[in-house]
Amino acid sequence: MSTRHILLGLLAQGPSHGYDLKRRHDERFPQARPLAYGQVYTTLQRLVRDGLAEVDGTGSDGGPERTAYRSTTDGGRELAHWAGEIAPPAPFVTNEIFAKVVVSILSGGDPEAYLRAQRAAHMERMRELTALKTAKGADLATVLSADYALNHLDADLRWMATTAARLTTLTAEVDTA
Repeated sequence: MSTRHILLGLLAQGPSHGYDLKRRHDERFPQARPLAYGQVYTTLQRLVRDGLAEVDGTGSDGGPERTAYRSTTDGGRELAHWAGEIAPPAPFVTNEIFAKVVVSILSGGDPEAYLRAQRAAHMERMRELTALKTAKGADLATVLSADYALNHLDADLRWMATTAARLTTLTAEVDTA
């Protein structure tokens, strides 16, 4: 996910300071990794440097002094361009689970036990996500984010089942290579 473009999108709603941008990011993208304040302010500085955002003013509102930022016309164009680009499917899929299965075979480990343990971890996460999305008062962003994650976890589970069924053949191939 492009932090730069997400912040531009949040600034499209009007001027904001870093604290509010971080809070709104974390609310709008509940299943994403929360942004660190340092990342927000560093990204804002780069947006200003690149002419995509500018300082709107500073104020304290009874607390510490805060700088508000707003998107520029160039920032709006950049955001529109990014939002309209098709996200291409990844040409190469790096799969840590697959790598661990192969390394387990190479090192004389137990890839079946690993796949069982990984499946259990996926199932636990799926239960957590299901509880999150079905909780009373869950907002649509939370539900959609949880659905996205659940579908990816489900694909991993199906892949693990297929791999477990083919471990004998995979082990023979890895051992002879």
